[in-house]
Amino acid sequence: MGYCRAGSTVRVFRWGPHNGEEPPISGSRGSGTIFFSHCSLGCLYCQNYPWSAGGQGDDVGIDGLCEIMNELHSSGCHNWNLVTPGPWLPYIEIAAEKVRGGGVDLPFVYNTSGYEVVDVVSEYKDLMDIVLTDLRYSSDETAREASNAPDYIRYAREFVKWCTKEIGPLEIDGNGVAVHGTVVRILVLPGHADEAVKSLEWIADECGTDTSISVMAQYTPVHKALENPGWDRCITKEEYEQVTESVERLGFENGWIQEFGVPPPPDLVGCNMSPGGPSHGI
Repeated sequence: MGYCRAGSTVRVFRWGPHNGEEPPISGSRGSGTIFFSHCSLGCLYCQNYPWSAGGQGDDVGIDGLCEIMNELHSSGCHNWNLVTPGPWLPYIEIAAEKVRGGGVDLPFVYNTSGYEVVDVVSEYKDLMDIVLTDLRYSSDETAREASNAPDYIRYAREFVKWCTKEIGPLEIDGNGVAVHGTVVRILVLPGHADEAVKSLEWIADECGTDTSISVMAQYTPVHKALENPGWDRCITKEEYEQVTESVERLGFENGWIQEFGVPPPPDLVGCNMSPGGPSHGI
C-alpha cells in the first residue's frame, strides 16, 4: 500500500444526488456524487477525515461501483461526480466501460484536490468530461504544514495547465447544465488569503482570465485544525474581500463567488472542496 492506504478493492463511503456543487454541476436534479475512501493528501482541516484519512467505507468492488453508477443514473442525476478518485482510477475505468457498454451514460465529473500527476491521469481522460480541481496553496511551506504535501504547488499547477489545454473551457448546455470543461476552485484559508490571490494571479497569467473559477469562503476548522493555532478559526470578511477584489482586479470573466458568512446546508456531505453555500456568478 502507498501513502493513501487504498487497497485493491474499490471502497466507497457514500453516494447520492448532491445539490451543493456549483450551479451547472448540480443543475436541477443534482450531481451523482460518489465519495471514495482514502486520499493522497493529509489535510489538517479535512471534513472528510473519517473516510479520507480513516479509510471508513464499504468495499463495493467493480461490480458494486457499476450498481452505484446505474442507481445514480436512474435517480435522474446530471452526471457521475467522482470525489477523490485518484487511488481507484484503474477500477473506475473498468466500471465505466461496463456501464457505458450497457447503454447507460452520463458525463463524468473528476472532482479532485489537484494533487495529481499528469502522466498518470492523462491515461484516464475518458473519466474527465468535467474537471473540478483545487488550487489551494502558493507556498510549499504552507502545503507541507496543512496537507503534508510540500510539492503540491508543482503538481497542482501542472494539472491545472493540462486541464485548461486538454479538457478546455467549461461548456454549458441550453438548460444551464455543464457538459464539458474545467473549473478551478480557490478555497480561502485563514491567514493565507495572499496565497489565494497569488493563485488567481497565476491562473490569469498562465491559463487566462476566461478560465472558470469558483472562490469559496466556507473553510471550517475541523479534524486536526482544531489543535493547530492559526488553522483553528474561520476566515475573516477582510481576508475574503482581499481575494474577491482580486477576481475583479484581474478581470476574470467566468465562474462563481460564494457568499461570505452563509453556512452550508446541514445535510451537506462533502469536504472543504464542495461549495455548499449560495454562490453568485462572476
